[in-house]
Amino acid sequence: MIPPIPPKPANLADPAPDFPWPAGKRCAVIPAFDVDAESPWLIMDPKNVDRLVTLSFGGYEARVGVPKILEHLRSIELKATFFTPGWTVENHTKSCESLLKAGHELAHHGYLHKWIDPDDYPTEVDEMDRGIEAHERVLGLRPRGYRPPAATSSERTIELVADRGFLYCSVMLDDVNPNRHVLKDGRPGPVDIPFWWTLDDSMVSLYSLSLPRPIATSQQIYDLWVEEFDAIYDWGATYHLLLHPQIIGRPGRLAMLRRLLEYIQGHSGVWFATCEEVANFWIKKEKGQGAKAKKGARR
Repeated sequence: MIPPIPPKPANLADPAPDFPWPAGKRCAVIPAFDVDAESPWLIMDPKNVDRLVTLSFGGYEARVGVPKILEHLRSIELKATFFTPGWTVENHTKSCESLLKAGHELAHHGYLHKWIDPDDYPTEVDEMDRGIEAHERVLGLRPRGYRPPAATSSERTIELVADRGFLYCSVMLDDVNPNRHVLKDGRPGPVDIPFWWTLDDSMVSLYSLSLPRPIATSQQIYDLWVEEFDAIYDWGATYHLLLHPQIIGRPGRLAMLRRLLEYIQGHSGVWFATCEEVANFWIKKEKGQGAKAKKGARR
């Protein structure tokens, strides 16, 4: 027998308001990368620490994937957000430093990429705090944004993000534009920058012996992502690419990403931005709307 389940929405916030994008832009495009390195393979099975071929999947990032991605972003003068586990910061420090040196945003992505267990809040807190500590100690950086590992969460995740002072998080799937979380006590929470699996390269390209799945061709992925961009551009919404250097950094995939970005850049009114830039813009517009409402109420 199924126990009674109290009706409650996952997100207490109103749908995203219809804010115009800056400078008359039509839509926002966020190139975002999860720099997981070996961490998901280690947490998937601790025995993988002795399976060097398995670990080499994640090791590709620092050796090849990140440098090649940086090279291309530099060539087209784009800035991106790199969600980085604390383990990656500690074990691939030079790679992370190269991202900062190039002017990109580094954001929080857990410590060892542990999936959040709703029944184990102490571990969720430990992963959060160890990740923050690693960024501060190794890079001298306090991340402004947070994305939970593997899009997992608990009932208390948003409150934890707010309590740790994050500007934004990327947690939900229930909108096409940023919105402000509402905490259980009614306080405003962090800005959420939603994503969707269609634009996640791991859904169409990640393969291992423990995760066997069909591998799409680069042309299939390109067609899928162009189709999604065209619709988002028409809606005036947010195109949030969720990429992994150990996947998208492979030669054929990176060539496809180059073609995709060239296609998007061929459209007028596209605002390329980091997650932090989008969150800051959203907060600025929110404050402006609030000021207008107060001014109207005084009349």
